Order: sequence, then C-alpha cells, then structure tokens
Amino acid sequence: MHEVVQTFISKIVDQTIGPRFDLAKAAPGGYNAMMGIEGYLQQCGIEEGLVELVKLRVSQMNGCAVCLEMHWKNLRARGECETRLYSLDGWRNCPYYSDRERAALEWAEAVTQITNGRVPDEVYQHSSDHFTEKELADLALAVATINAWNRLAISAMTVAGQYTPTQQSEDSDQNCVRSRRKLKSPAITASG
Repeated sequence: MHEVVQTFISKIVDQTIGPRFDLAKAAPGGYNAMMGIEGYLQQCGIEEGLVELVKLRVSQMNGCAVCLEMHWKNLRARGECETRLYSLDGWRNCPYYSDRERAALEWAEAVTQITNGRVPDEVYQHSSDHFTEKELADLALAVATINAWNRLAISAMTVAGQYTPTQQSEDSDQNCVRSRRKLKSPAITASG
C-alpha cells in the first residue's frame, strides 16, 4: 500500500509542482561540500538519532517540508516512535525526552533563533552540563548545516513526498513508550 501512495504522490508532484532548481546539478561543488559536512557529522561521535532529532526540530522551526519528511522518516526507520515525533514541537512540556536530548533541543533552538547576536549564556551553561566542548561544537555545526539545508530546499522549492529512507525498522511505539517512562521529566498539567 505504501508504494502505491508513494507512486501517486510522485505523479501528482510531477504534474503540479516543480522545483526551481536542483542544487546537486546547479552547484555540484557546493552540494558536495555540504555532503562532506554530513559525512563528518555521521562520524563525530554524537548519537545519530540525537542528530536526526535536532535536524527534525530545526526543520519544524524553519518550515522545510522536504527536510521534515526526510528526518521524520529517517527517525522512524531508526526505530523512533511516533509519540516522540508528534510531540517534538512541544518537547518542553512532554515526558518523552532525556535531559541530554532536552539540552540538545534547547541548544538547537537557540542557535537557530540567535537574537541579540548570541546564544544566551544560560542555554550554553545548561547544554555544557550535558555535552563536552567538542560535542557542543559538533551540535552547533549540525544545527548550522540543517539550517543551510532548510534554506536551500525552501529557496529551490524542492518538492516533498518522494523521500524513502535507506534503513527500515519495525514499528516500535510500544517499546519506545515503555522505555521512556523511566526518564526524569517535568510534570504535565491538564492545561499543558
């Protein structure tokens, strides 16, 4: 069924919406440089799932449909549960994220929305409680890179609906929810 839907989406997209340009073809040197950074991020030592979660959150903030699709599907293929993905936009009010994930998400949001010319000291301090100096530098690089990808995809009008992850996993929502119950998290009120 999934393949039928994917084929339908591809046909509709081809008939109605088209990209302005293909970055890989129009600027292959720049595209390859960006892919080089991605290669570095894959081996930098930070958990790949955490980097993907950060990329998804930043893509939510920027409204990049292609990147939302890609990172959502990549996380699902890695075994991430829908519960955590659905609630990512409200991560501060959900019990599903570890302290390290919360620090990474806070850092990602602050780096994406730099105001007054800097990331607030309290965000840096909180994040540095959970990440080494190298890890924070690598997270900043991951955030800068996904922000660049978002802007490139949005300006090129890259079309969503055609991405298929290379890795596939079984549906693991129940295992995910059970394993996350042990996390320390803020209390959720009826209004939250």
